[in-house]
Amino acid sequence: MITSRILFVLLGAVAAVSGASSSPLVKRVLHERRHAAPHGWTPRRRADPDIVLPLSIALRQSNIHNLDDYLLDVADPESPNYGKWWKPSQVVKTFRPSEESVESVRTWLSDEGIDASRIRMSKDHSYMLVNVSVAEAESLLATQYYVYQHDDGSEDVGCHHGYHLPEHLLDHVDLVSPTVHFERVRFGTHRSRKRSLSSAGKMRRPKGAPKMKMNTTYTDAEHCDQQATLDCFRALYDFYPNLTQTQKNTVAVVELGDQLLNANDLKQFLQMFNPAAAGTLPQFDPIDEDSTTPDFSETDENVISEADLDFELMIGLLGKEQPVRLYQVGADGSINFLLDALDGSYCTFEGGDDPDIDGMLNPEDCGTTPLSNVISVSFTGGEDLPPFYMQRQCTELGKLTMMGATFLFASGDNGVASNGDDLCLAANGTAVPGPGNFLPNFPSTCPYVTAVGATQVEPGKSVHDPESATDRFGSGGGFSNVFPRPKFQSRQVERYLKQLGKRVDPALFNSSGRAIPDVSANGFPTVTVIAANVSIVGGTSAATPIFGAILTAVNDARLAAGKSPVGFINPAIYSHMFAGAFHDVTNGTNPGCGTDGFPALPGWDPVTGLGTPNFPKLLQRFLALP
Repeated sequence: MITSRILFVLLGAVAAVSGASSSPLVKRVLHERRHAAPHGWTPRRRADPDIVLPLSIALRQSNIHNLDDYLLDVADPESPNYGKWWKPSQVVKTFRPSEESVESVRTWLSDEGIDASRIRMSKDHSYMLVNVSVAEAESLLATQYYVYQHDDGSEDVGCHHGYHLPEHLLDHVDLVSPTVHFERVRFGTHRSRKRSLSSAGKMRRPKGAPKMKMNTTYTDAEHCDQQATLDCFRALYDFYPNLTQTQKNTVAVVELGDQLLNANDLKQFLQMFNPAAAGTLPQFDPIDEDSTTPDFSETDENVISEADLDFELMIGLLGKEQPVRLYQVGADGSINFLLDALDGSYCTFEGGDDPDIDGMLNPEDCGTTPLSNVISVSFTGGEDLPPFYMQRQCTELGKLTMMGATFLFASGDNGVASNGDDLCLAANGTAVPGPGNFLPNFPSTCPYVTAVGATQVEPGKSVHDPESATDRFGSGGGFSNVFPRPKFQSRQVERYLKQLGKRVDPALFNSSGRAIPDVSANGFPTVTVIAANVSIVGGTSAATPIFGAILTAVNDARLAAGKSPVGFINPAIYSHMFAGAFHDVTNGTNPGCGTDGFPALPGWDPVTGLGTPNFPKLLQRFLALP
């Protein structure tokens, strides 16, 4: 569902289009448009009519309206089919576009003068790709293409005012690109070593609290309000697992773009806080990388900080026996290249490998990377990409969860504003520097992932006291403007909204949207080693691998009992069966967009979610399920 708040007007404004089209009386409908060019972009001139565009036409998937029902059938703890995750072949067969959709679009292209020899299909018939000139694209889509320039000097071709499709294709096409999507998005914080790209629209590593070097280091759990160490996390969440299925169980950490791990930092950290694991390195799974050999020698703090933090926490908590995979996504660091690698049917699919957003790679890693039981992603960005694009990407995440994977995404570090860019929504729905309406983060708002917020031990308190929301940065949270609230969280969210009353202006957020975060874990003041310096950092990017380690231990116990991994956990953790499995967090707010944001209140809240994990109780609940 697309709400009125979103910055695109979709499926409206029926128009009869004539002119250059070879079918002058075809009734066209405005399919996508923006109210304004994205923040930082300005149209400079009409695009050269001879420029060649790789036009990608995304076909509507069959049975996609049943995705939620399919997922609940295997993820609802009260379902007799709980834990019976689908096989990849079953997923592909169920959602493959119909032959009617394929032929309808092919016929349209032919009627518009596009020779059949120019049309290519994806291997699962999910999309059509045809190279066309700007002039041909303008005729096909009844639009005008412009060259847009970003504030940083980069340029791109697009048509922010929108494009049209024949009315009879509305049930067969999800989106066409390049059109309203603009910049090739690099999902990371720092500039790529391979290509300089615009900063607009990135999915960023949450920055959290500024890094601070330490003169004195504590290795115990006695000073967790000052230095949060592995022992602090173990004490906070009673996390002392006995792992026995480490050769069967799988967990992965995603690093996007130019974020690289430094092996010496990881070794130094483990020597200090888990000596038995010192020397352990992750299994390297390169995705669209120039090299298949890992380079763990980078020393630039701007490049190594996130990967160092992720693996120090994940390996530090799980130990040397549990292999941890590194999904190193190269090139522009798009999350879609990860989806390509995990599921080959997604390659150059609707929303996946959109050449307008992701760039083009050849050759691609397509379905070559093994799917892990738990996948931790410490990156997120504003929910201000084209809705159809986000919906298709979210759908693919949902299809992967149907195969038993759990996706964890950081909820962001700018409170109710977008992560990294600190943007909010203007009255017309355009993302702008605050103040404004609240702008949550995507993919965190996708209902098929688990969004992780951040907490801290309050100053002067201990691990035996309740945690609070972080106060050095706003833990990302709020309500989606694109995805409706899923049924599984309605009870908890409605309770919160009733408690909230008018303390936050209801006009600033979409109370009917998907609510985040789902859960939280400690995210400040996290002890890490970066560039050989023991430092304190903070962010939801610290909380996410901590929660990932805990879920990995839960999967270990279920595998030992002959059961499946937990997969899509959201329907379970919001259910009555999991009452008491989380430590409720009731103190703090997540400021942003010129406001104090939301307050943490008893029960679920859009600051810390359901709370932080109580590992023994969480384990008990999941072991009680089939």
